[in-house]
Amino acid sequence: MQIKKLLKVLIPFCLFILSATFVASTIAQASFDPGEPRRFEIALIGDLPYDAEQEAKYQDLIQDINKSRSRFVIHDGDFKSGSSLCSDELFQQRFQLFQQFKHPLIYIFGDNEWTDCHRPAAGGYDSIERLAKLRELFTQGNQSLGQRTITLTRQSDNPKYTKFRENVRWTLGNVLFAGIHVVGSNNNLGRNAENDAEYAERNSANLAWLKEAFALAKASNNLGLVLVIHANPNFDLPPTDAQRTGFNDFINVLQTELQEYSKPVILVHGDSHYFRIDKPLNISNGNLITNFTRVETFGSPNVHWLRVTVEPRNPNLFEVTQEILP
Repeated sequence: MQIKKLLKVLIPFCLFILSATFVASTIAQASFDPGEPRRFEIALIGDLPYDAEQEAKYQDLIQDINKSRSRFVIHDGDFKSGSSLCSDELFQQRFQLFQQFKHPLIYIFGDNEWTDCHRPAAGGYDSIERLAKLRELFTQGNQSLGQRTITLTRQSDNPKYTKFRENVRWTLGNVLFAGIHVVGSNNNLGRNAENDAEYAERNSANLAWLKEAFALAKASNNLGLVLVIHANPNFDLPPTDAQRTGFNDFINVLQTELQEYSKPVILVHGDSHYFRIDKPLNISNGNLITNFTRVETFGSPNVHWLRVTVEPRNPNLFEVTQEILP
């Protein structure tokens, strides 16, 4: 009798648990529909670390980002100062630092890592040889850096641009991200004939990659586009200024493409170590290009990071939060 009574209680209870588990599982699966764009976060850093003191603070920055819900981290160039040695040993040490990030890390080349390596304080290296070393070490395979990785599409997949493995793109949450190798020091233009030739070849590849990003964003009906370069393109300087001439082609193509694209676009860069969010571009009649926003990351001596929230329900799509370390 006792057993029968117990079964009468337990059987309905077990059926309820099974039913509740099934319903909860169904709801959980429905809420993670991969076809539905969802809110996500990414982390932006750059122009770090420059010296031993910043290397110590950089460890705190890594730990802070590792604890975040960032889907990936972007370092927009200059992992060393312009006056520190451009040695193989330092390159390898920075590679290992990138590997301490738990999240996927995408690294965009900066000028301090190669363009400025001819400086005596940086070791008097051949800058183009240092660029080849960067490509050899930091662009292996088609996976990002970091302990978890994501797959990247490289411009080098195109036989016409096999040299340019550092130009990459990837998609998350129906947002297209593209890294383009545009660096400070006037984009390596104006120092000597050899480097001017390097600029011309890379500039041609960069412009093709920029146009392709916009074409793909339109064809795929992406929610928006994120472009990442190292250099501050000096939007505020006249085109004839010696600090601007290396960026004129990039700015002109960017303005042209923006006039044919209505979704939100942000340009992430570093270089001038001045955190800012602004709208620096106008069309020919002087009207603001309202769907374009520039975001410049923190840089030496400020060891901080930016959290970008991508929210499909927000008409602006992107929200930027300062993450200030003590």
